[in-house]
Amino acid sequence: MDNLLSIVTFTPALAALILVLFLRGDDAAARRNAKWLALIATSATFLVSLFILVQFDPADTGFQFVEERDWLLGLEYKMGVDGISVLFVLLTTFIMPLTIAASWNVTTRVKEYMIAFLLLETLMLGVFMALDLVLFYLFFEGGLIPMFLIIGIWGGKERIYASFKFFLYTFLGSVLMLVAMVAMFADAGTTDIPTLLAHQFDAGTFSILGIQIVGGMQTLMFLAFFASFAVKLPMWPVHTWLPDAHVQAPTGGSVLLAAILLKMGGYGFLRFSLPMFPIGAEVLTPLVLWLSVIAIVYTSLVALAQTDMKKLIAYSSVAHMGYVTMGIFAANQQGIDGAIFQMLSHGFIAGALFLCVGVIYDRMHTREIDAYGGLVNRMPAYALIFMFFTMANVGLPGTSGFVGEFLTLVGVFQVNTWVAAVAATGVILSASYALWLYRRVVLGDLIKESLKAITDMSRREKAIFAPLVAMTLILGVYPALALDIIGPSVEALIQNHETALAAGTEPAMQVAATH
Repeated sequence: MDNLLSIVTFTPALAALILVLFLRGDDAAARRNAKWLALIATSATFLVSLFILVQFDPADTGFQFVEERDWLLGLEYKMGVDGISVLFVLLTTFIMPLTIAASWNVTTRVKEYMIAFLLLETLMLGVFMALDLVLFYLFFEGGLIPMFLIIGIWGGKERIYASFKFFLYTFLGSVLMLVAMVAMFADAGTTDIPTLLAHQFDAGTFSILGIQIVGGMQTLMFLAFFASFAVKLPMWPVHTWLPDAHVQAPTGGSVLLAAILLKMGGYGFLRFSLPMFPIGAEVLTPLVLWLSVIAIVYTSLVALAQTDMKKLIAYSSVAHMGYVTMGIFAANQQGIDGAIFQMLSHGFIAGALFLCVGVIYDRMHTREIDAYGGLVNRMPAYALIFMFFTMANVGLPGTSGFVGEFLTLVGVFQVNTWVAAVAATGVILSASYALWLYRRVVLGDLIKESLKAITDMSRREKAIFAPLVAMTLILGVYPALALDIIGPSVEALIQNHETALAAGTEPAMQVAATH
């Protein structure tokens, strides 16, 4: 199918345009039509995206389904996927219909709500498919606007503060990335990502204000990209926007934030930082590894002190993303395989946990842990689903959560045993806060009068969780389903990374010789 990637990317945007042009009014019928159109459009996008997976050749480590045409002011519209990005595309299209279905109880400005989510899907998909620097940047930054509106309009009491904090943190981090992109274009003469992957940027040591910059321009450009991706992921200590954003966002916003938006940071490290600036990455790898360990231990301890369910799960996300950055910068097969698998797994598990919070929030309108207790007596189906995803979040063998954590720890152990040993304590800490949350909310006697009339999950809610349960189990029992697709592209990435490191400072020596 020609232009398959563009069809998948822009189908949600087309649906949003239809909503803008043809849907009038704010009565019950208009709200229902907006929801159904959004659900049909996102479901159709998922079904079409399956053609990408069916036709994808894992053995081909290059970019596939490439679309290329002239676009704007000499810039190119270029899209493509490889083994690293294709599963993120599938994750996005898989999660979106579930997010729309979970938003069925939204009654305020429903048309605008659905438009924001549809546009956000297009922008998220574009990030994983763009093969041009400018196109990538537009998609990457464009996604801030719908999420800013989703938090700011449909969020909680402190939504304005949270939305501005989210926007400013992530936008300011990306300003340095834009500067680095300009420098890359000046050096390589192109914004084409496949060409830049083969380009060797200067790695010669030089001095700024008497400070020796080891790795030269590579180190500086690595730091510029790092500023953006570290905030987006987010890494400690630039993670503080995430708990506020999660707490204030509506359920659908929290699901997308955890399941997809955070993954853009990890994907950026894999697409840009590691392959384009290998010497800069090598210089700063010890720093990244220890920042990752601090994130795992510190945010797990902070999670133990939370009284708000969403905030606890948000800090849990920061800890789990620590495993991702550890695995990526281990720069070996197990580490990177594990990091990508962890991101995919976290998309299903964290998304489901935020949906679990949404189920009882819709009934009781509070996220305070102390407001609950003994829900198993009135909500047995909910108790079972919540228990399953709590165990998956802890990393129980047989669930996808175990595979990602295990592989990243194996990968990191080969690089730095101390980092791996400290990071392993995160497994114990995650069990502590996850089981503590579950016990306080679900187990025990049903004492509180306000909970005695609470109802169990509806058929719609059970239907939303069913595919998430299925994927968490399938990937946990048969991880090769994803690893076979990821593996060859990761192997090629590592080989190119090692070749560039072996070349050392040859590019700098060649530059010196020409002068």
